[in-house]
Amino acid sequence: MSEHDPTPAPSTESPPAADPARERLLAEVAALPGLPGVYRYFDADDKVLYVGKANNLKRRVSSYFQKNHGGTRIGHMVGKIARMETTVVRSEAEALLLENNLIKALNPKYNILFRDDKSYPYLQITAHDYPRMAYYRGAVDRRHRYFGPFPNAWAVKESMQLLQKVFRLRTCEDTVFANRTRPCLLHQIKRCTAPCVRLISEEDYARDVRSAERFLLGEQQELIDALQAQMMAHADALEFEKAAEVRNQIGALNRVLHQQAVETTGSDRDADVLAVRVQGGRACVNLAMVRGGRHLGDRPYFPTHVEEGTAVGAAGLEELQFRADPEVQVLEAFIAQHYLDSSVPPVLILSHPVDKGLIDALSQHSGVRVSALQQPREQGRAWLEMAVKGAEIALARLLAEEGSQQSRTRALVDALGLEPEDRDAFRIECFDISHTAGEATQASCVVFHHHRMQPSEYRRYNIEGVTPGDDYAAMRQVLTRRYSKLAEAARAGEARLPELVLVDGGRGQVSMAREVFEELGLDLSLIVGVEKGEGRKVGLEELVFADGRDKVYLGRDSAALMLVAQIRDEAHRFAITGMRARRASVRTGGSRLEEIPGVGPKRRARLLQRFGGARGVAEASVEDLASVDGISKDLAEQIYRALH
Repeated sequence: MSEHDPTPAPSTESPPAADPARERLLAEVAALPGLPGVYRYFDADDKVLYVGKANNLKRRVSSYFQKNHGGTRIGHMVGKIARMETTVVRSEAEALLLENNLIKALNPKYNILFRDDKSYPYLQITAHDYPRMAYYRGAVDRRHRYFGPFPNAWAVKESMQLLQKVFRLRTCEDTVFANRTRPCLLHQIKRCTAPCVRLISEEDYARDVRSAERFLLGEQQELIDALQAQMMAHADALEFEKAAEVRNQIGALNRVLHQQAVETTGSDRDADVLAVRVQGGRACVNLAMVRGGRHLGDRPYFPTHVEEGTAVGAAGLEELQFRADPEVQVLEAFIAQHYLDSSVPPVLILSHPVDKGLIDALSQHSGVRVSALQQPREQGRAWLEMAVKGAEIALARLLAEEGSQQSRTRALVDALGLEPEDRDAFRIECFDISHTAGEATQASCVVFHHHRMQPSEYRRYNIEGVTPGDDYAAMRQVLTRRYSKLAEAARAGEARLPELVLVDGGRGQVSMAREVFEELGLDLSLIVGVEKGEGRKVGLEELVFADGRDKVYLGRDSAALMLVAQIRDEAHRFAITGMRARRASVRTGGSRLEEIPGVGPKRRARLLQRFGGARGVAEASVEDLASVDGISKDLAEQIYRALH
């Protein structure tokens, strides 16, 4: 793409040149430096529209305002731009880092966005005289050894099972290990060498640990050669039982490698395989992880704002035409956003070519020399074909599910005789009450629109000041709190009420909802109760209306009932989990202790009792934590890291 005249001409979508705000914006564009940096566009409500980076800010930003974009998405965005902000940086790597941090923080409408996922799990080998093999998720430290990351928990557990079969390393907690007086069942089924009762020497166990680590690092052939030499040494020393044990290890290792059917050499031992597919306005990036030469599995990622992001992202491109391809833009967005917070392997095997500058910037940011392969050979090609097929299947499944959800939305709208302005934006809010014998009562509100549940909009309400177990009073309180301010904002045109309000219950709950809506001056036809059918059987639910209409039975196989049941069950699940968390908080002082692996109810109770509550635990030092009965030094450090 050729360079443009630095002096921009107003676009056809722009307001007239006489508009002072527009003239000021264009003057800012003209004054931009030809340096690398990041730019942000904002609308009249000061909401961020788009975040981008450029090697040359003047050339890139000017290109948005010098073209006639017509009625495209780019044109709509450019017409909304009220102001912009720019930040000059020293290099493309800094621009990459800043751009994607801003995208994650600001969630712009016209950027392709990959949601932050949970941290990846690792296989941990602890620092101990007899190291333990464990599943681990969280921040890593230098004291223990970590292998991974793995795409999911199943991949970690499968690897642990393989290592148990071949090297028979222990998996028990240190407190269990320290107090055993006889071997456990794992030793009896030949999955552990029972170091807890010293049935194996520390030296022999350490050798098994080193062998397991070499296996995880992909040194399979070197490991087999070393084991064969070890077996022959035992045989020469007439230690035939030990030689037989090593022979069994070699046999088990060969069987595992045969089952894996993976052969790699060189830098391909650690690689990520990335395949992208775009269809129907949705996209999927399938990430397959290869560690130590073993294919650990894959995980699909589905970005949002695909249509907007690919259209606008192509508008300001100045270097390479092929990057206008939506697949390439999605893949580049994934690489930039994903590897800013995750470790990057030395090799990326890609289904589409990406900008070399992106890979160079990623290498500079991570400190790892990263190479990108678009046409791998042999095993790499097989991995890429698997990843491409996985992306196609995952995207097809997503589109099918979304199509099914759309049909369910249509069915419910038709069954209730509703006429929403926009069926795609049809909004449902559902409420449920949960408690245990009146204790820790909580109400949940879940939200459905655009044919899917919207977890980011869910809300929980602690119910106070009502008789324990009075679900009607609890429903009155949550509806009043939810809609009193919303009703005022809706009348002022500053908010939007849902087209349907579901309450989990029959006539009693509907009557309570009716009273609240009458007090607030809201439309009673919005309220629908989901009443259990005969015998409380699933599929026999009936809908109860607040405006006096007769009950409606949708039918066991009705798509409309399936949607109602889905939303009702989600509200129930959300209420139950919130109530249990609150109940635990009330009973134990509550804290993030519950989320720490290895801290069960007994240890949590000891910690809370010793330090007088959750705040005291958080303020305790590692030494103080380790002084509690049942808390080892390693676990104390883990607790301390989790709470700070």
